[in-house]
Amino acid sequence: MTKKVLGTFETVNFPEFGLQDVNAKIDTGAFTGALHATKIHEAREKGQRVLCFSPFDHPEVVYITANFENGIVKSSNGIETERYFIETSIVVRKRRYTITLSLLDRSAMKWPVLIGRRFLSANEFVVDVRKKRK
Repeated sequence: MTKKVLGTFETVNFPEFGLQDVNAKIDTGAFTGALHATKIHEAREKGQRVLCFSPFDHPEVVYITANFENGIVKSSNGIETERYFIETSIVVRKRRYTITLSLLDRSAMKWPVLIGRRFLSANEFVVDVRKKRK
């Protein structure tokens, strides 16, 4: 079987958000992935608990989903924070996958998306730090 090789940085698409050519960091130090979002809050819609958020730097777009979970994320410096997790589609190297991502405001960070080990392992990717993004 041919291994699927990614570089440290990749250009990905998020079809559910209508976004293409998003820069992502492939982060083997992170267990889960993370997606830059703002206006993250729970609401009630038709009696059901839903999560509302604006993906990336698009405050005019509000995405609403009932398919979300809460969880604890521990950073590399040991600080635990509660985050929301969503499942969405991601296109990596022209192939569509399902990915679970935590939501947080990453506006102060260099990369709007981190892709962690859970996704890499589940989809049998390996990382070559010498490889350039496509």
